[in-house]
Amino acid sequence: MRVWIVFLMCLAGHAMAAPTEEQPIIDEEPIMDEALVAEEPVVEEADVGANPVQIEIGEFDEAIEVPEEDVVSDNPCLNHHCKKGKVCEVDEENTPMCVCQDPSTCPAAEGEFEHVCGTDNKTYDTSCQFFATKCTLEGTKKGHKLHLDYIGPCKFIEPCMDTELNEFPLRMRDWLKNVLVTLYERDEDNNLLTEKQKLRVKKIYENEKRLQAGEHSLDLLAHDFEKNYNMYIFPVHWQFGLLDQHPFDGYLTHTELSPLRAPLIPMEHCTTRFFDQCDADGDKYIALEEWASCFGIKEQDVDKDLII
Repeated sequence: MRVWIVFLMCLAGHAMAAPTEEQPIIDEEPIMDEALVAEEPVVEEADVGANPVQIEIGEFDEAIEVPEEDVVSDNPCLNHHCKKGKVCEVDEENTPMCVCQDPSTCPAAEGEFEHVCGTDNKTYDTSCQFFATKCTLEGTKKGHKLHLDYIGPCKFIEPCMDTELNEFPLRMRDWLKNVLVTLYERDEDNNLLTEKQKLRVKKIYENEKRLQAGEHSLDLLAHDFEKNYNMYIFPVHWQFGLLDQHPFDGYLTHTELSPLRAPLIPMEHCTTRFFDQCDADGDKYIALEEWASCFGIKEQDVDKDLII
């Protein structure tokens, strides 16, 4: 679990900042507690306490327009931003417009760690090549279904058994709780948490019954969730709020989930099945109520005011 906290800390520093260029994660064995950071490629150092969900979210934003600072220039493309997979060109009237990037113009991968796997089970050399390819397929049935599945070359993902699926939220809940506590401990003036979030986490941090971070058996995690249930309510809401950004509407799309699920799939083979199960009504959107239910939060404890 200590490794997971370091991973989350490396990614949360940019939770309230603009998206950054992604540094893919090396493909590893499916072990949540120990494998996440040890073999990770070099990434620009983020603030201590960073969260894995937000620092690299820009690489997954398949249809998000992000404004840049105005730049005074004769080239209108300098202050005209295009989403991933598109580049700016000007028409005959010198008006900027976004067009699909030619996949062959993408820089070659410097190593296997830059490869990504699409939901078409095809390995793409880089995320640039993937998004450029997806753009060329816009308007087609194939393009509509194509998403970035996970980081690393496509490989065989073991089937997720029912017993394994039941274990997944036990580790995720404990991970989220301990990440928040770690952010609280190291926040000081780093603005990793808002003042309202700090007040919520402070109650968890000061609770003498809190299960300390570390490796714990599944039985202990299940027992702690039952005995200290209230400590897990806010962390589950907090994670939902971090993901629900484009737009902030109370629903998670595949694109919004990607920053969390794409690094997890190669290490946790139940990731896809877990998130598919969260979409209880099969409408391709995960509502807050569905998300909370997946993590064992009772219906009466779902509170939109906790998305702070």
